[in-house]
Amino acid sequence: MGVDINRSEKIQFASDNCSCMCPEAARALMEANRGPACAYGDDPWTERAADAVREFFGTDCEVFFVCNGTAANSLALASLCRPYHSVICHELAHIETDECGGPEFFTGGTKILTIPGRMGRIDLDAAEKMVNRRSDIHFPKPRALSITQPTEVGTLYTVEQLRAIGDFARSYDLRIHMDGARFANALAALSVHPSEISWKAGVDVLCFGGTKNGMAFGEAVIFFNREYAQEFSYRCKQGGQLVSKMRFLAAPWSMMLDDGSMLKNAEKANRAAIVLEKKIRYLPVLEIVYPREVNSVFIAMPAEIAAAMKGRGWHFYDFIGTGHSRFMCSWETTEEDIDDLVRDFREEVVRYQSGNR
Repeated sequence: MGVDINRSEKIQFASDNCSCMCPEAARALMEANRGPACAYGDDPWTERAADAVREFFGTDCEVFFVCNGTAANSLALASLCRPYHSVICHELAHIETDECGGPEFFTGGTKILTIPGRMGRIDLDAAEKMVNRRSDIHFPKPRALSITQPTEVGTLYTVEQLRAIGDFARSYDLRIHMDGARFANALAALSVHPSEISWKAGVDVLCFGGTKNGMAFGEAVIFFNREYAQEFSYRCKQGGQLVSKMRFLAAPWSMMLDDGSMLKNAEKANRAAIVLEKKIRYLPVLEIVYPREVNSVFIAMPAEIAAAMKGRGWHFYDFIGTGHSRFMCSWETTEEDIDDLVRDFREEVVRYQSGNR
């Protein structure tokens, strides 16, 4: 049975994971396919990709490439923590809500401790209370602070906020892990050098996402604190992430960082979300519930409209128990795609209003 490619425009707002490979990533794969190469990362493409990451961030960091975000986050946290430690994160963090216990599994039992915070950002007062909650041997010792940039609800940490988090973490000897599945979108929105929202702000390890930004697969695990990268290659092997044909995982990174397409793709996705937000904002009954700062728009809507839109074939997520629906834009989202979505929304809003008079 063939794939109905005509449904693609109704699928893509569910996630930026639904997008195709961008031309640069596809070209990189084809160039890496022009002959045999050594396996397991001992190849020139992987070496160039790691060097491109170092150049991008302006520092001599340790770089590893893995297949997906769950592996990146889980293995990175395992390098920071012992099983008797704990990781403090926001209550909506992906490592808590969407990774099926992966961090706990790969750390050997490190406990995830969640805290609240407005607009998806951690609250440092709450973090401090959690750190000081107990200090006895019967409670897992806080060792890492995990932050998501952008947050799970599409908001951003500013440079100043990240520096404050870095100061807080150092004061309590906590290591900072950053889930950067959409880090490129944050960079494009903030217009700062990558170092300003990573190692200069105190981040020890960043999981830098490529999949959501035009690659077919692949995340970079970047240790700015090289001490924590010791034996990380063994974790990758044990976790099924030492890819034999590593050049295909790594090659898109050097091309997309060197030619600027990493940020260009993120800028396209962010701009598409700006257009979507503007066109949704003035429709009655629909409410945008978080500030749009990157490539996501969160909408509160009556259940009848949500069901009707899904009945029309649109795919979108009812976001992790918040009661809101998430619409993601990607590097390939067009204004025509947005117009199609908004037109159906407008018709369903009219139908809903006429039935509730």
